[in-house]
Amino acid sequence: MTDGEDFVERIESENQTELSRLGSSKSLYAATEGEIDVDPVLRATADAEYAAWQTFESWAESEGDDRAREVFEAAADEEEGHYETVVDELGDHDPEEGETPALHDYLRGLEDTPERLGGLVGRTLASERSKSQVVGFFVGDADPQTAALFREFGDDLDDQLDRALDALEAACTDEEIERAEEAATGAIGAAYEEYVEVLEGMGANPKPVC
Repeated sequence: MTDGEDFVERIESENQTELSRLGSSKSLYAATEGEIDVDPVLRATADAEYAAWQTFESWAESEGDDRAREVFEAAADEEEGHYETVVDELGDHDPEEGETPALHDYLRGLEDTPERLGGLVGRTLASERSKSQVVGFFVGDADPQTAALFREFGDDLDDQLDRALDALEAACTDEEIERAEEAATGAIGAAYEEYVEVLEGMGANPKPVC
């Protein structure tokens, strides 16, 4: 068994730089490939929400542990709702046009329950940072209604994190917790590596301007 708060603290400490940069203004610049405007921001968000929905739905369908399956089903339902909300704002979206984010390529390679739960924690911590920039964008764009929608997404991410941690606390041995931590760090690392690759491909420095 493990303590959820300690688990998160360890992951955040081990990935402090990566999470900090994923929460910087450059994360939105990378996600939109330099087109920081309403439609590109919404489109990038729709791509991310769709990928998350598909990842967690596939996990739920193949998960043998009842408690973990419920965690993944709830996450899939929430991400489907997020996707539909963003598409309503955007007006139209073809999920087949966008590439699967590197984060979700990584997550879809996880097969056992502790790794998936850890991967969900890592994805949630990374997404909380990037979502804060989307909220900030719409606040700056004088669109408080859309900003409020994305704050609600953040509330759902908090719930996803809590459910994943509860499942880890209840079921995992010390060895399984180590695998969960590796998966959480791997998820954050996949998101960060893509962030760096995209920015460097545009000739931008991935380090935030101090």
